[in-house]
Amino acid sequence: MTGRLAKLAAAGHLAPLARQISTLGGCAHPIRLTGHRTRLDSATGEILDHFDSSRLPAGELLVRCGNRRATRCLACSTVYRYDTYQLIAAGLRGGKTVPTSVSAHLRVFATLTAPGFGPVHNRPDTGRCHCGHSHPGDDPLLGTPLDPERYDYAGAVLWNAHASALWARFTTHLRREIAKVAGLTQRALRDHATLSYAKVAEYQKRGQVHFHAVIRLDGPTGPASTPAAWATTQLLDHAVRAAATRTRVHHAGQPQLSAEDAPGPRESGRGGRPVFRFGRQIDVRAIRSTDFTGGGPVTERHVAAYIAKYATKGAETTTGTLDRRLRLLAELHKYDITDHARRVIHTAWHLATNSQHAHLRLRQWAHMLGFRGHFSTRTRHYSTTLAHLRAERTAWRTGRPDTQTPAPASAETQAGQTDGSPIGDQAGHSTDLAAGHRPGHGHPTGHRDIAARPDGSDTTLVISHWQYAGTGLLPELAHLADLLAAKRQTRPEQPTRTRHSERSGDRAGHPVGHSTHRLTGAVRTGTVA
Repeated sequence: MTGRLAKLAAAGHLAPLARQISTLGGCAHPIRLTGHRTRLDSATGEILDHFDSSRLPAGELLVRCGNRRATRCLACSTVYRYDTYQLIAAGLRGGKTVPTSVSAHLRVFATLTAPGFGPVHNRPDTGRCHCGHSHPGDDPLLGTPLDPERYDYAGAVLWNAHASALWARFTTHLRREIAKVAGLTQRALRDHATLSYAKVAEYQKRGQVHFHAVIRLDGPTGPASTPAAWATTQLLDHAVRAAATRTRVHHAGQPQLSAEDAPGPRESGRGGRPVFRFGRQIDVRAIRSTDFTGGGPVTERHVAAYIAKYATKGAETTTGTLDRRLRLLAELHKYDITDHARRVIHTAWHLATNSQHAHLRLRQWAHMLGFRGHFSTRTRHYSTTLAHLRAERTAWRTGRPDTQTPAPASAETQAGQTDGSPIGDQAGHSTDLAAGHRPGHGHPTGHRDIAARPDGSDTTLVISHWQYAGTGLLPELAHLADLLAAKRQTRPEQPTRTRHSERSGDRAGHPVGHSTHRLTGAVRTGTVA
């Protein structure tokens, strides 16, 4: 492999390859595309520029995979975590298209948990575990059943499968409870208040999903309007708890499940259909100011960092299960996973054979322990969008004057012909090679798009044609990427930033997070969420 790189260096191709690979920012599994892109003047038909992927040093366009899971791609998941932090923070303190007046609105941080399906090893606040021992924080026994033979694995899987429906039903009940406490009808509530929220799903050690949510009460037109005078923290606290207690979801399959397929909470509705509900542990905390207060109230920065921390984690991080789907159950023996996770996956696979659960698609989501919902959702009025944040980042990168040293996380613009000069467009045109096309979707046919000037007039027609060529770098390029990564790691560390610089960096878009066991725990400044 070193010999191949030496030949590339002798031919003058090594430096351009290194520059192209550096635009991936360390992406572990980049997507390779082949194709071309042409820009034309829509009025005259003049070709402004033409780009072909064969002109790139690698012979292909390399695009970051964009995977949010840290176990799959650390580099892309880090960017995803930063974006999630900014999205949540903007809904709490303003910015990113959200008015700053939103920081004065009523906000709470709510946690909704799953019911119990059998005693598990844990670390109670007082006393010892039910097994009679005190477990350290890294004990692999934490979250595993005390008696696996009596643990309700079927109920645990089915509850995870209905968790998304539970959350959707909860939001409906929450609006009803707010209207009820305020003395309004549900229709009249629209003229007085708007409910906005952002929630994230987290896996507990035992493999059950629970939800963290930032819930905000705005005026009738959203974050730009002032909430009504009757909107108080006590009102929202009561509404969240009442709605969570009332929320029920019936199994959508056939009634009269067998005893072994019945969910953990032995509660049945009409026709013998099992009923799913949230657990008794419901936590609601008011969100205070942006200042660090140690062990004091929950702050905006605490909440944004806490939620962003789970943006890159799934069941594989907490429960020790898989981060990819299974095609066959026989593949499970190849993976080093916990016995508890293995039994949950086997249970999901077994339940999928029952026609009563066909709509749950348990085999497709067995690696997620039955949970098939989005890990993160938000209402339209809560904040900005990930697409908007990514568009801003792309515009900033393509507008940088120094194209010889692209930003580490860049995926759209890749510098370098084989002679080392950057590939650019004519003056006034972006260097976005995939303009007018979403490379991750790999359309096999051409794509047309109109680019507009700042004044809104359509002047440029973009015709692009990109095809999927594979995932991951070729062996010699992967070896070169490893060498570049090792070189970055050997660079001397930057001096520790001062408290003022940390706050400035946060405003610039780089979150300073917290490593805490509890949300209101001590803050370790300088670490990333």
